[in-house]
Amino acid sequence: MIGIVIILLAPFAVLTAFFVVELIAGLPTSRFRRAGSKRVSAVVIVPAHDEALVIGHTVAALTSVLPEGVRLLVVADNCSDTTAGIARSAGAEVIERNEADQRGKGHALAFAAEHLASDPPDVLAVLDADCRMDSPSLLALVSAAGSGSPVQAVNLLRPDKASSPLVQISTFAFMLKNLVRQRGLQRIAGRVHLTGTGMAMPYALFSASGEVRSSIVEDLAQGLELAESGHHPEFVADATVWSCASTEEGTLTQRRRWEGGFLATSLRQAPKLILKSVVKGDVRGVLAGLDLLVPPLALFALLNVAALAIASLLSLALKLDWWPVLLQLGLLVVALLAIFVVWLREGRQFISLGVLARLPLYAMWKVPMYLGLAKRGAPGDWLRTGR
Repeated sequence: MIGIVIILLAPFAVLTAFFVVELIAGLPTSRFRRAGSKRVSAVVIVPAHDEALVIGHTVAALTSVLPEGVRLLVVADNCSDTTAGIARSAGAEVIERNEADQRGKGHALAFAAEHLASDPPDVLAVLDADCRMDSPSLLALVSAAGSGSPVQAVNLLRPDKASSPLVQISTFAFMLKNLVRQRGLQRIAGRVHLTGTGMAMPYALFSASGEVRSSIVEDLAQGLELAESGHHPEFVADATVWSCASTEEGTLTQRRRWEGGFLATSLRQAPKLILKSVVKGDVRGVLAGLDLLVPPLALFALLNVAALAIASLLSLALKLDWWPVLLQLGLLVVALLAIFVVWLREGRQFISLGVLARLPLYAMWKVPMYLGLAKRGAPGDWLRTGR
């Protein structure tokens, strides 16, 4: 009967151990991707859906820091407000797309690429409408993509210790995923995942299948397609893209979209990636698949606690050996210590230790969202975060 407990806990033990290894590998702060030596032409695409409140400020901020040879293109996608006019007034080149039956960021990016096909740049970069990058970061990102690979910048939310504890923990979890785990994944697997904003690639590599265009996590899906074709996205650690955290309600809306899409994509793609990599003897592919299987932090914690509780009840009721439960409990303790070390190293600007200790409340805050995802599935529309 102990086999039932082992089978129950084994997936969580493997993923928890991998999570710890990835965090430890992601702690050092060395560079990964050297910028290309030649100058390249590039277009920064800003997909915008009803972004009248922020697009003018974004265009003004970006045009003031664009490196030589880089231009800005705003895609006003299915807008019902004055996004297009404000972007033009601020100095951006603007194209408009009105196809209500094909909404979504993936469709907007494909529309921009098709618009540029007659005179394509060397590199396409993507920034969301509420994001900021400085000139050195843009130059590092574009230059790295000019070397021939898709690349991803560090994608972070600005620290705001005046926001609610739940938003601060979400901001910290965002950093854990997009900085430390990406850095660790680059070291152990030689690749990362695209996160949408702050990504770039040679124009010749930009091809969005119908599945990518329709996905609500089109960035993740496109990165997986590129990796499947042999073009592994790489991390540009000296390029950072910043956006502001939303309110609790806005954060939950964005998390529902991204985490729902991530989980659907993960469950569909990760097992295939791992199986193919095992057949090929590709250890790095297996590691990339394991990374894709690690759920978002709050859900990972909830699932681990539930599995431990069930395993403990079975061990108690059936009078089984406790070593599988104790092993998994030990792995969770090590994982918490690794998160604490990340906080010491990278996280103190995002949250205080006291706020970090409220991580269990953050997990409970997201329970209704996960129940909704389990009942209704991932959202099908492009859900814009409240600004």
